[in-house]
Amino acid sequence: MSTVPTEVSPADAVIIPHYNDLPRLERCLHALRENDLGDTEIVVVDNNSPVSLDGIRRAFPEIRFLVEPQKGAAHARNRGVAETTAPRLFFIDADCVPAPDWLTVGRQIADQADLIGGRVDVFDETPSPRSGAEAFEAVFAFNFRRYIEVQGCSGAGNLLTRRDVFDKIGGFINGVSEDREWTMRAVARGYSLVYRDEFCVSHPSRQDWSALKAKWRRTTQEGYQLNGTDAPARLRWALRALAMPASAVVHTPKVISSNKLTSGGEVLRAVSTLFRLRCQRMVWMLRQASGGNI
Repeated sequence: MSTVPTEVSPADAVIIPHYNDLPRLERCLHALRENDLGDTEIVVVDNNSPVSLDGIRRAFPEIRFLVEPQKGAAHARNRGVAETTAPRLFFIDADCVPAPDWLTVGRQIADQADLIGGRVDVFDETPSPRSGAEAFEAVFAFNFRRYIEVQGCSGAGNLLTRRDVFDKIGGFINGVSEDREWTMRAVARGYSLVYRDEFCVSHPSRQDWSALKAKWRRTTQEGYQLNGTDAPARLRWALRALAMPASAVVHTPKVISSNKLTSGGEVLRAVSTLFRLRCQRMVWMLRQASGGNI
């Protein structure tokens, strides 16, 4: 009696949300090709970009492309989980570059915790000298170790978890800092979250003040939602706002002593950007605390 073979589910799923950034998505996918892709399904979930993905689809026939019409990385990530079957879930952003051993390392450490976040190195896409934004990001951007070990949360640009954990916790929530909120929700439910330095991706630095300001405006908006909006929460937010300039003073030695900056000019531009950004955040946060918008 003959039997019909059953399809075996892959062990790993890589989920990549994307919107309107084809050059960086292509770079991400080329880097993934350098990994060991055996027993792995890769899904790019596009948020209905205004540009055609036909060319990149043809260049990467081994990768599945989906369209999620609801805007937001949260919706895209949730769709990616729903459309895959693997028990292990690797999350990475389209503008990130995974290390050649990213998947291999992830498989080796997967049993160490329920959620694992890794290192995110910063690189410049423009030639030297660095702008103030690039110098600032070289020192401060993507400190996943601090996020995880001090704040108890992680970004989803480099995150590994299991499908059963995701199913129990539920999906990402759009409109807040969805990766921070999701990992905090998991930790609150008793799931373990650890940092592993060897689990590594890279991310480009913001090139100028406009890009850096846009990033932190979004982060401030999302942080306010997580903080809460009742009167006591707004008071706490106002006090945090007033501490912003002082925090720039506290963090200036970190800039001066950083081995990631290569000249006195970079140090000066990074310090200037640090103070400019913290003062800008103070203004935004005070507006929020008073019930206004930023």
